[in-house]
Amino acid sequence: MTAGTVAFAPQLFIPHGVTDISFYTQAFGAVELYRFTNDDGSIHVAELSIAGAIFHLHEESTRTNSYSPATNNSGSVTIGLFVPDVDAIMNSARAAGGEVIVPAQDYDYGYRQGEIRDPFGHLWMIEKRI
Repeated sequence: MTAGTVAFAPQLFIPHGVTDISFYTQAFGAVELYRFTNDDGSIHVAELSIAGAIFHLHEESTRTNSYSPATNNSGSVTIGLFVPDVDAIMNSARAAGGEVIVPAQDYDYGYRQGEIRDPFGHLWMIEKRI
């Protein structure tokens, strides 16, 4: 690897494509940067950004055996989203259809955090350093 900026983009699988993207725009203020669709109209990849942090959404596919955590009834990753106002984003995510798993609270290690499960099974740790 050469010197320079290193970045990564989480790849999330969602069950209903276009309608599911609206959760991320409503809950977290995500901006859709681009979208590529398959021949059947399903989303091959949509790139979204939350305050400059990029992530990709893919519609579930039996062709590639790619499913959302809700469909698989599993999940092993929590996405950390650092924001200026944890409570506002938690409220926004809940209003958009997210489930509060851990309410926002201050921790002794210097963070305010809360955890949301989005409607597709992905876990989001909403947090800021205090």
